[in-house]
Amino acid sequence: MATEPWSLRSYLQQRSELIETALNDYLPVVESSPSRLHEAMRYSVFAGGKRLRPILLLAACEAVGGDAAKALPAACSLEMVHCYSLVHDDLPAMDDDDLRRGQPTNHRVFGEATAILAGDALLTEAFALLSSATTCAKIAPAPCCEVVQILARSIGSTGMVGGQVVDMESEERAIDLATLEFIHTRKTGALIRAAVEMGAVIGEATDEQRQALCRYAEAAGLAFQVADDILDIVADQAELGKSIGSDQDRGKATFPSLIGLGQARRRAAELKQQALTEIAALDDSARALREIATYIVDRSN
Repeated sequence: MATEPWSLRSYLQQRSELIETALNDYLPVVESSPSRLHEAMRYSVFAGGKRLRPILLLAACEAVGGDAAKALPAACSLEMVHCYSLVHDDLPAMDDDDLRRGQPTNHRVFGEATAILAGDALLTEAFALLSSATTCAKIAPAPCCEVVQILARSIGSTGMVGGQVVDMESEERAIDLATLEFIHTRKTGALIRAAVEMGAVIGEATDEQRQALCRYAEAAGLAFQVADDILDIVADQAELGKSIGSDQDRGKATFPSLIGLGQARRRAAELKQQALTEIAALDDSARALREIATYIVDRSN
């Protein structure tokens, strides 16, 4: 019986379903106390995200010959961290957004205090899962400790959180392109790089493979943000699933505002090609990574 040709759409759907099922198993059920908190956590985790970061983790593991099943708990931990960051990013003290993934943001549904605590709980659950006996049984102890370190570093003061702080400090201020790239290599790019590096470690990549994958992720992560900035101008709000033009309304610098829409598109294309070049030496096992780099730039939401 002939097998269906490989397609990124099918790959993303299959991997997303795998991650959704695992997240459902790992997260506390709503019926357990405190139920309102658990409901808020699940509300944001199951709000229809693309699961791009955990999928990148699985794809990186497979790209170096690893078993994606071993990487699944780590992928779910990463997605919990990503969801926590979105809950907090949407808060009134941060970006004060009303929509996320086409749904009312967490604090609009559950209140600001519960949203803060739901984010805190997701962050904590992520590290509880990543360091659990379940995860460590799938990964050798040394790599298990290393992936914990990679994730922790990526979201701390020199990673995602640090990028968010500089982003807030830069509102209503004139900043240069170097500062904008500093912000987004941390606020957005650091977690994407962590996803790929964690997958590489779990897949037992060679040092050369790991370094190439990290360079791929750095280029792809920045491309993701450039594409996001472009979509904030040209996309349809219903398709994008969040408010259009919100960055401009808050006086935030974006790639199109600094270098123009045409140059921003060219920059995204350059970053995509850079990402592809970095993993050119990998065999067909890296096909998903190659296709995802193109998807990141060409997506419509």
